[in-house]
Amino acid sequence: MAARVEEQNLVLNMGPQHPSTHGVLRLVLELDGEIVVSCKPVIGYLHTGFEKTYETKTYWQGVTLTDRMDYLANLSNNLGYSLAVEKLLGVEIPPRATVARVILAELTRISSHLVSVGSQAMDLGAMSVFLYCFRERERILDIFEMCSGQRMMTSYIRPGGLAMDLPSGFKEAVQEVLGMMPARIDEYEALLTNNEIWRDRTVGIGILPLDDAIRLCVTGPALRASGGDFDLRRDRPYCGYDEYDFNVIVGSRGDIYERYLVRIREMRESLKIIRQALDRLPEGPYITDNRKVALPPRSELATSMEALIHHFKLVTEGIRVPPGEVYLPIESPRGELGYYLIADGSGKPYRLHVRAPSFANLQALPVIAKGGLVADLVAMIGSLDPIFGEVDR
Repeated sequence: MAARVEEQNLVLNMGPQHPSTHGVLRLVLELDGEIVVSCKPVIGYLHTGFEKTYETKTYWQGVTLTDRMDYLANLSNNLGYSLAVEKLLGVEIPPRATVARVILAELTRISSHLVSVGSQAMDLGAMSVFLYCFRERERILDIFEMCSGQRMMTSYIRPGGLAMDLPSGFKEAVQEVLGMMPARIDEYEALLTNNEIWRDRTVGIGILPLDDAIRLCVTGPALRASGGDFDLRRDRPYCGYDEYDFNVIVGSRGDIYERYLVRIREMRESLKIIRQALDRLPEGPYITDNRKVALPPRSELATSMEALIHHFKLVTEGIRVPPGEVYLPIESPRGELGYYLIADGSGKPYRLHVRAPSFANLQALPVIAKGGLVADLVAMIGSLDPIFGEVDR
């Protein structure tokens, strides 16, 4: 009598070093043939200790950490952090800085979505789309470099306003992007949206039900693709977003294809917001005149001892933020990015915790992967658009 062979599922590691995990992510997979029975994300391979490091840095120095936490949306991180500090300080930001922040935040959203769409297309074999998306992203990075001298780690939005005034030629450079992008987005859609191969790999795959998205605190395009009508720019407006006319893009199916479509259409809405903001960009100061927050003008340092001492104390000791605590959320390209800040009256934060959208959204991966093919995991990960600098902060 032949011995019975007991069937057993295969347990497999995917990552942490894998070209399609969009970072150092390890997945422990249980497979029944090619079907995913369970998927367990294992994080921590990129642990940076950002949140602890904030406690050792002055409030100005902390801006550089926000750049590196989400390196594809650094200006959004600058903005959320600065708004939290400013709320505790109670300072008023000049209109020019506020409008400039909206322009820069929406350019950042477009830039980030270009990487998301392009890299996901490349994951599924559409190399041309990746190259085209990065071609347009370079034009946006040129604007960031024009403003700050840096293409990615700009540290340009700071507590009190901006690091320096918008440069000459800023408006013209932004208008050039506004004129170029609609046709380029049409080009991406011509290559992907009705492409049979793309639709076969994305439609009906990696479905995230709305109930699960809400239960797991998923936000951003991943939530809206599942039918969650929530966007902090509209529902808890900051930087005057309530004064701009734009639509919140909401899907219904919650699959990979819908998450792609939401990002494509959000880029069009961002262009609409930038156009309105550029029309209303006023002249005037780019930073608050509150001398407890802003450095004195450089021209005064050679003639005023008081200005020199004030400059020295602000740089060495940092901004003195009154004791208190605040939670300030914004809508980053990946969802709700919130800064929970506790100040003790010194020049450094007592505690700073970040509600990182990538960390929360990654919890959805086991839900959308279960019952799917292992070959589709690559597309599922890309559709959530995680950034591991903020997952492992």
